[in-house]
Amino acid sequence: MVPKELRYTKEHEWIRVDGDIAIVGITDYAAEQLGDVVFVELPDVGRAISQSSPIGVIESVKAVSDLFAPVSGEVVESNAELSGAPEFINSDPFGKGWMLRIKVADVRQVAGLLDSDAYEALIAEA
Repeated sequence: MVPKELRYTKEHEWIRVDGDIAIVGITDYAAEQLGDVVFVELPDVGRAISQSSPIGVIESVKAVSDLFAPVSGEVVESNAELSGAPEFINSDPFGKGWMLRIKVADVRQVAGLLDSDAYEALIAEA
């Protein structure tokens, strides 16, 4: 499932932008590849982040993977529910499994991300 209204990174993060706030998570494809997520480490609120830099860690029964910033900005919220229920990343990656809200520094960065068709092509090649 690749929602059409979102943008994507080559590292399998999704982003939904509303004004200058972006909600970020990992895609259904990434969650499936990771297997059952058992732990998530997210950046603190107030942290400045740079596009494409590692900003957190996702640990599953299969692997440990970095979470990358799809855009530059400031973390304004992290999904506290994930500390007690990381399985939301697997069961509802585009809903309850969201990870961060970021105040976007430059909304033009969003246009440089993959649209749903380009992301579908990327995962088809995997």
